[in-house]
Amino acid sequence: MQKTCSLYLAILAVAVCGHAVETKFWQQYEAADYEKATLHDVSLRSDGRLTLAPVFREVLDTSTAYLWAVSEDSKGNVYVGGGSAGASTAKLYQVANGAAKVLAELDGLEIHSIAVDKQDRVYAATSPDGKVYRIGPDGKAAVFYDPKAKYIWGMAFDSKGNLFVATGDEGKVHKVGPDGKGAVFFQTEDTHARSLAVDGKDNLIVGTEPGGLILRVSAAGEGFVVYQSAKREITAVAVKDGAVYAAGVGNKTPATLPAPVIPSPKPSQPPAASPAARPQPAVLSAALSPSASIAGGSEVYRIEADGAPHEIWRHSSDVVYAIGFDGQGKVLLGTGNRGRIYRLESERLYTRLVDSTSTQITGMLGSRRGGVYVVTANIGKLFKLGPELDGEGTVESDVLDAEAFSYWGRARIEGKGLGGVSLETRSGNLDRPGKNWSRWEAVPLSPNTGKSTSPAARFLQYRLRMKALADGGSPEVSLVEVAYLTKNIAPEVREVETTPANYRFPNPVVSTSTAPPNLTLPPLGQRRSGGGISLDSSSNTLNYAKGYIGARWRADDGNGDTLEYKVEIRGVGEKEWKLLKDKVRERNLSWDSTGFADGEYQVRVTASDAPDNPPAQALTATLESDTFTIDNTPPQITEMSATEQGGKILLRFKAKDARSVIEKAEYAVNGGGWIPARPVTRLSDSLELEYEVTVERPAGGGEMILAARVADEFDNQTVSKTKAP
Repeated sequence: MQKTCSLYLAILAVAVCGHAVETKFWQQYEAADYEKATLHDVSLRSDGRLTLAPVFREVLDTSTAYLWAVSEDSKGNVYVGGGSAGASTAKLYQVANGAAKVLAELDGLEIHSIAVDKQDRVYAATSPDGKVYRIGPDGKAAVFYDPKAKYIWGMAFDSKGNLFVATGDEGKVHKVGPDGKGAVFFQTEDTHARSLAVDGKDNLIVGTEPGGLILRVSAAGEGFVVYQSAKREITAVAVKDGAVYAAGVGNKTPATLPAPVIPSPKPSQPPAASPAARPQPAVLSAALSPSASIAGGSEVYRIEADGAPHEIWRHSSDVVYAIGFDGQGKVLLGTGNRGRIYRLESERLYTRLVDSTSTQITGMLGSRRGGVYVVTANIGKLFKLGPELDGEGTVESDVLDAEAFSYWGRARIEGKGLGGVSLETRSGNLDRPGKNWSRWEAVPLSPNTGKSTSPAARFLQYRLRMKALADGGSPEVSLVEVAYLTKNIAPEVREVETTPANYRFPNPVVSTSTAPPNLTLPPLGQRRSGGGISLDSSSNTLNYAKGYIGARWRADDGNGDTLEYKVEIRGVGEKEWKLLKDKVRERNLSWDSTGFADGEYQVRVTASDAPDNPPAQALTATLESDTFTIDNTPPQITEMSATEQGGKILLRFKAKDARSVIEKAEYAVNGGGWIPARPVTRLSDSLELEYEVTVERPAGGGEMILAARVADEFDNQTVSKTKAP
C-alpha cells in the first residue's frame, strides 16, 4: 500500500507541475534522485531506500599511491602491500593489535599479491620483473620463487600447501611446492592470467586479459573455459558455496579478441616476444591516476556449481577491482573510480554501501574477527568495514531549483523505524549552498510530517539525520517529500506584430474559385522578404481573405501558467482603446478591417494568467504594436484617353491613391485578358503614376473598347474604360 501511495503522489506531482502556481511536491524516492546528494555513513539501495551504513574505519594510511593486496594470518595480523610510481622498493605493511609497521621493503615497483600459508608465513609478489618473496617474522625477505615473468597478478594456496602464481605477460600459472620449487602448471593462451582463486575441490579459477576468459583448471592441470566474457579483462574472481564470482571490465577491440580456444593441459613453449610488445592490463594504468577511466564499465557474473553462468550486476562507468563477501555471505564489489563498495542483495537489488575517500577499492578480505578489510588506491589506505552499523549518518540532498521565488510547506518522510530520523531544511537564492543561505532549521515531524520553516526563496535543500534504533538496527527511509508554492509572476508579452493586409488566421474565406496562394510569415520578429509568396502548411500560414488583417504575438509566463489575451485597437490620435476580442487563448487574431476608417492604427495585447490563478492573484502584462495602416479605399483612374497614332492606339491614364503606393496596373482590349502596364517612370513607387500604352487595333477592325485596372499595395482595385477612335 505504501508503494502504491507513493506512486500516486508521484503521478499527482507530475500532473500539478503543468500549473506552476498550484502546490508542487519535490519528491525523492529513487536511487537516481540521490546521485548528486552527499551521503555520510548512509547506504543507498538501488530501489532508493536509505539506511545506516556499516562502520567504515580507517586503520592505516600508508601515504603510498596505492595498495593492491591484503591478507591475514591465523593470529589476526593483517598484511597490506602496494607501491608508488617512481619508487625503487615496495613496502609490505603489518598491522598487529592495532599497531602498524613496515615489515619489509622489497625490490620492485609494487606488491600486487600477498598470501599467508598454514604456518603463518607471509608471501609477497612484486611487479614488474615479478618475484615471490617469503618474509619471516623478523621482516627478513628472501626470494622464494622466480617465475621469470614480468607481472605477478595473483597468488593462492591449495589444501596441500602448494602455491599457485598467476602471471603476465605470457599468461602462465605456476605451481610452487612448499620447498620453493615450481614450474609452469597451466598456460592460459592469453596474455595475462589476471586473477586467481582456488575452490573447495582444489580447482583453480583463473581470469584472463585481453580475452576476458574465466577458466576452471583441475588439480591435474586440465583447463576448461566456463565463460567467455564480453569484457576485455577479468579483474577479480572469488569462490563461495561452490559458485564462482567474476568481474569483467573494459571493452574488447577486434585486435585483441582471441579465438575461443580450450587451453591444453600441457602447453608447448610459446614463441619469444618482446615484453614491450605485450599489452598491459587496463586496470594497472587506471589505478595510477584518479582521473583515469576504462571504457565500457563493468559486469559481474556468477557461475553456478553446475557451470551455468549468469550476469548478476553491471555498471556503465564504475570499474570493479575486487570481489569479497560480508559476514552474511553477500557479495561485495570494490570499485573505482569513485571509491564505492557495493553489496549485492539479490538478483535485482544492490546497495551502494560506502563511499571511500580514496579513488579505487582495490582489495577486500573477510576478517577472522568479523568485518571486512579493504585496501584502496589514490591514496593507499587500509580500512575496516563493519560488521556493526554506524550509529549515525546524514544525507544532504541535491538542491531544488523551484525556478522562482517560492514558499515552502509540509515536508514528509516515509519508511520504517522513523523514530530514528530527523529532517532539516535550508533555503537561499544562490544556486550553490553556502554562508549566504539560511541556517539549517529542524522540521518538527509528527509523526513523520511537519512544516519547513525555512524562509521563502528560489532554492531549497534538505538534510536527513539517521540514528540507530534501540535494538542496534537501522531506520529505513523510502521517500522524502517537500511541498512548495511558487509566487505568482506576471506574464510577459515580448513582441506584437501585425500581418499583411488581406490575409487571416487560419480558416480562409475566399470569394473566387481562383484564390490567391497562401502566405507564409517569417519567424516572429523577422522582416518578410519581398520575393513573393510561398506555400506552407505550418501554423504561420495565412489564407487570403480580402479586407482582413491580423496580429500575432509572443508571450510567456515564468510560472508556466496558461495565458489568455485581450486584443484592442486604437487609431493614431485617438484616446481610447476599442476591444477587438477578449479571452483569446491562441497567440494570434484576425479581424475584418473594412469596418474601420482608413488610417494609422495600433493594437494592444494584454496577457493574463487568470486561467491558473484566483481572480485576486491574477497578473497581467501589456504591449503595443508598431503603427500599421488600414486602407480599404481603391485608387482612382483619371485623365483616361485613347488616341490614334501611326495606325495604332495610344492609351493614356493616371492612377492616384490617397494613402498607398500604386502597386499594379493592367489593361484589356474588348474584354480580353489583362495585360500588365508599366508606368512612364517604369517604377511603381508613388501614390500617383502616369501610364502610356501603345495598343494594336484588333484584326478586322470594328469597335475597340479599352479597359484599365489599377491596384494599390493593399490590393484595393478600380477599373475604368474608354472607347478608341
